[in-house]
Amino acid sequence: MKIGVIILIVVLVLIVLYLISTYNTLVKLRNRVRDQWAQIEVQLKRRFDLIPNIVETVKGYAKHENETLKGVVEARNKFTVASTPEEEMKANNELTNAVRQLFALSESYPELKANENFIKLQTTLEDTENKISTTRQFYNDTALTLNNKVEMFPSNIVAKLFGFKKEAFFEAEEEAKNAPKVSF
Repeated sequence: MKIGVIILIVVLVLIVLYLISTYNTLVKLRNRVRDQWAQIEVQLKRRFDLIPNIVETVKGYAKHENETLKGVVEARNKFTVASTPEEEMKANNELTNAVRQLFALSESYPELKANENFIKLQTTLEDTENKISTTRQFYNDTALTLNNKVEMFPSNIVAKLFGFKKEAFFEAEEEAKNAPKVSF
C-alpha cells in the first residue's frame, strides 16, 4: 500500500514536471518566433524607407518606364496596409519582385548605372535584401522548431491544452522563384 502511493506520487510529480518543462519550452519558442518576426520587420522597414529614394533616382533617367516605377510604388503601398504576418509576407514578395524589375530596368540605362547616388542606394538595398534573407531563414528555422513541438507527441497534448498554434513559414511565391522579364 505504501509503495503504491509513493509510486503514484512520483509518477504525478514527473507528469507535472514534464508539463511545466514542455510549457516553458513552447513559450520560449513562441517568443523566439515573435523576436525573429520583429527582426524581419526591422529589415523590411529599412528596405521600405529606401525604395522612394531609388524610385526618384530612376525616374530622372527612365522617364518612359512609368509602369515599372508604378509597380514598385504599388507594391510598397500594399505593404503599408498589410495587417497580419501572412499579408506582410505576401506584400513583401510582391515588393521584392517589383524591386528586381526596377534593377533589371537599370541595366538599360548606362547613365543610371553610373550614377553615384543610385549605386549607393542599390548597394544599401542589396545589403538589406541579404539581411532580410538571413532573418527569414532564422525565422523559418525557429517556426519549424515550434511547429514540431506543437505537432509531435506528447508535447502536442500540452500545446493543445494551452492553446499554442503553428506559425506560418515565410515562403517565396511562385513568381518570386523566376527571373523578372523586362522588355523594351
